[in-house]
Amino acid sequence: MKSIFLFLFFFPFLIFAQNTYDLEVVIKGLSNNKGKVYVGLYNSEEQFLKKAFVGNISKIAKHEAIVTFKNVPAGQYALSAFHDKNDNGKLDTNMIGVPKEDYTVSNNAKNRFSAPKYDKAKFDLTNKTRIVLSMK
Repeated sequence: MKSIFLFLFFFPFLIFAQNTYDLEVVIKGLSNNKGKVYVGLYNSEEQFLKKAFVGNISKIAKHEAIVTFKNVPAGQYALSAFHDKNDNGKLDTNMIGVPKEDYTVSNNAKNRFSAPKYDKAKFDLTNKTRIVLSMK
């Protein structure tokens, strides 16, 4: 009887338990070591480049930045990163919204005349992963 009670008590937790993984992101090709690199991890098309699921900030050394997202639930994600050269905490853009600071997204996704699309930047996180991005 006790084992049935324990099973019934813990069963909901077993159903909803989700695997989590660490995601290391390496950003290469930074033009200098000034400022910081901001990295956003997105878990939906609707929020892509608007509101990150989780974010991280890294200092720069040897024209490279590294951030690690710990215990990320398995799933589909996209990344974006920008080099905040003047250290003002935001991606500077010109009058029509074109970035003046270097940026990149996962899969090196790009669109010619608009922001990169989630569909091109998405990837599946199913194990511990290391992604290398090249700054534009």
